[in-house]
Amino acid sequence: MVDSQDINRDAPRQYGAAMSARDLRAWFAAEVLPLEAMLMQFLQHNWRNRSEIPDLRQEVYLRVYEAARREIPTPARPFVLTIARNLIIDRLRKENVIAMEAVSDLEALNVAKDEPGPDRNAIARDELRRLQLALDQLPPRCREVVILRRVEGLSRRAVAERLGITQDTVAEHLSNGMRALADLLHGEPLELRRAK
Repeated sequence: MVDSQDINRDAPRQYGAAMSARDLRAWFAAEVLPLEAMLMQFLQHNWRNRSEIPDLRQEVYLRVYEAARREIPTPARPFVLTIARNLIIDRLRKENVIAMEAVSDLEALNVAKDEPGPDRNAIARDELRRLQLALDQLPPRCREVVILRRVEGLSRRAVAERLGITQDTVAEHLSNGMRALADLLHGEPLELRRAK
């Protein structure tokens, strides 16, 4: 490791240009190594596996040094953080890659499928029946608004145009309807306020 006192003080600062190997090592020691505490804090904050952080730090140093061989980055701090961020992104991408051979042979693994079983189907049907009963208890206009917004997915503007009411009225009906549905489905009675 090069001590910052070994920097060739007579050599011109060659930021933005290539340097000799000795000047490069001196630049690295003077500009990059003092950023280690900040770099370690960044890595610890952004990488979940603590045992890999020293390796990540070394990889950042290697990438910074290799890039500086071509051209010295100025200033060094944002460059080091950018390298660290890109390294983390690269590692995350590699972790999420699945080999094509593994995907093509999934059926041979006899992995359980995500299809719901008969018990889940029965529970879902029961919940749908309860929801339909709760919807039936809503006032007609309120029910229409809830169905158009939440089931059909129309915008507030589209619902207002279709029903010939203002968007504020749509919002009020929706708010009242959703609150009433929640209370009806969870067994709490609610006095539904009628929209104007």
